[in-house]
Amino acid sequence: MAALTIETAGPGITLQDRGRHGFLRYGITAAGPMDPLMHATANRAVGNPLDATAIEISTGGVTVSAEDAPLEIALVAPGFRVSLDGAALPVAVVLNLEPGRTLVVRAGAAGSWGYLAVGGRFAVAPVLGSTATHTRSGLGGLDGRALAGGDRLSVADGRPGDAAPQRLIAPWLARDPGTVRVVLGPQDDYFAPDQIAAFLAGPWTVSPRGDRMACFLDGTPLRHAKGHDIVSDGIAMGAIQVPGNGLPIVLMADRQSTGGYPKIATVIGADLGRLAQARGGMPIMFRPVSVDEAVAARRAERDILRAPVAREPVVRTSFASDFLLGLNLVDGVTDGRP
Repeated sequence: MAALTIETAGPGITLQDRGRHGFLRYGITAAGPMDPLMHATANRAVGNPLDATAIEISTGGVTVSAEDAPLEIALVAPGFRVSLDGAALPVAVVLNLEPGRTLVVRAGAAGSWGYLAVGGRFAVAPVLGSTATHTRSGLGGLDGRALAGGDRLSVADGRPGDAAPQRLIAPWLARDPGTVRVVLGPQDDYFAPDQIAAFLAGPWTVSPRGDRMACFLDGTPLRHAKGHDIVSDGIAMGAIQVPGNGLPIVLMADRQSTGGYPKIATVIGADLGRLAQARGGMPIMFRPVSVDEAVAARRAERDILRAPVAREPVVRTSFASDFLLGLNLVDGVTDGRP
């Protein structure tokens, strides 16, 4: 059986499928990808089900290699730096990773999360029907923990890819995280109209202390009209709580199952990845939309990946010295005179 070896891994590198849904009433979080669209795109690019298990890559970066047999790899990591044996690659690419070669993904100028999918299936056992890793509870993935250097991930039904790397043509990945759409509520009545307007006017700044559980926002604190405590109720991914200090907290993939702060709004499903990719210090604003608009946006996102992801050859821009020495670079050179 082929395998993918983790040579090095920064913090926060985990295995994620679509998430462990249906267990919030038992206090079990869903986990799953921070950027669902990017996760699904990587899987679609290698012919996997959209909800298959993939490696979620944080800005800590990761280095991987194949063992025993070549593997088809799809990497989707806009804003990161990607290389194969030191040669730069596109940030959205499908390649054939042969044993002895090394794929490196490092943080770049933008982006917080990337995804690596293999043609085949990571042979990890599901927990409550999902392989999604939730490190706080030790569920899913590889022994319920983040991946580390030396880990070996067996790949069932692994297959090789095309000999030459191919760039993925996926324009839907070019998203501006600066404006995020929300549906107001369900506890927006805990805020006076002028505070709703202040929330929407912003701007807010993403705090660097966020993680897979929550995105913290800095800015002018909001004032509550009815206090900052409610009877605890369920938390959806994207729910925006406003605690006593008045600074919004957006609950993300590893959120708790219930919470007791009023929720002024909820990020729509189609924009969860857009927000997740925002790094600390980045300004964002919120734009209200209706439930119908939110549903339409989610359906449009789903429809994008009904067809295979288009590819194009990678244009080579760097060459090894032995390759250049084997070329005739002299013929046709003149001194410039007619």
